[in-house]
Amino acid sequence: MGWDRFFSMYLSLVLILLSPTTFTGSKDTPGQKKKTWREALRYCRENHVDLVSVHTEGIQRWVEIVTRKTSTDNVWVGLRHTCDLKFWFWVSGEFLCYQNWAQRLEMQDCSNGERSGAVQSGSKQWISLLENQTLNFICTTK
Repeated sequence: MGWDRFFSMYLSLVLILLSPTTFTGSKDTPGQKKKTWREALRYCRENHVDLVSVHTEGIQRWVEIVTRKTSTDNVWVGLRHTCDLKFWFWVSGEFLCYQNWAQRLEMQDCSNGERSGAVQSGSKQWISLLENQTLNFICTTK
């Protein structure tokens, strides 16, 4: 797939990083909106479609571009860990085949709470974080 086609195909993804007082819907300009993982998930589902699922290398490249404009060191995506069943999954239901972890994941420590996935703004790789941190996030739209 060529870059032009890839870019136009994922233009519908929206980066939600706007000031809470100036959000106007599908505006693409990055800003300062920060939420916990659960708040970000709720916000995306109520106002767009979902938190972005990075299930292909193409989507990963797009996320790498948009995270250049973030105000936090990490950005929430729709990656979730289940402590009971001990595996990672995309909230959209996509399989976790493509992976871009910053380091090999060992057993997740769930003693301090649930874990969710974020993309590092610097390395663009995925990391596991406690869900209660407030970060920028990426929603998908129709």
